[in-house]
Amino acid sequence: MKLSTKTRYGTRILVELALKKGQGAVQVSKIASTTRIPVKYLEQLLRALKQAGLVKTVRGPKGGHILVENPEDITLGKIVRMFEGQTDLVECVSYPETCVMASECLVRRAWHEATDVLYDKLDAITIADLISEKYACQPIRKSGIDR
Repeated sequence: MKLSTKTRYGTRILVELALKKGQGAVQVSKIASTTRIPVKYLEQLLRALKQAGLVKTVRGPKGGHILVENPEDITLGKIVRMFEGQTDLVECVSYPETCVMASECLVRRAWHEATDVLYDKLDAITIADLISEKYACQPIRKSGIDR
């Protein structure tokens, strides 16, 4: 599974707003600079985050964007589902009618279980976790999976 730029950048935005929570609204230019997201794309993502009820826009000279929900309540699973839509590793898990082998497939249950494990983990990691020391930048061990 490869996550889209929308998901990765959307997460960056939420992390940035969580880091600034309680400090007032954050201007688009500041978010763009810190997250290294182009302004036009950032504005599109902020609209999606606003529609999802995660971000609020504040108008005026000291306006900008603020995080509405608590960082503890926003999971990576929620973000991935929001931006990716289809959340199963393979389409036949949710839509067996799309595969001629779905009823006799020996692998379909494994894909279903793998999807469940993935989302169990994503649902257990919050934006608050990401801004804590637990997920501070450290070298990442290779999992042994070819990439």
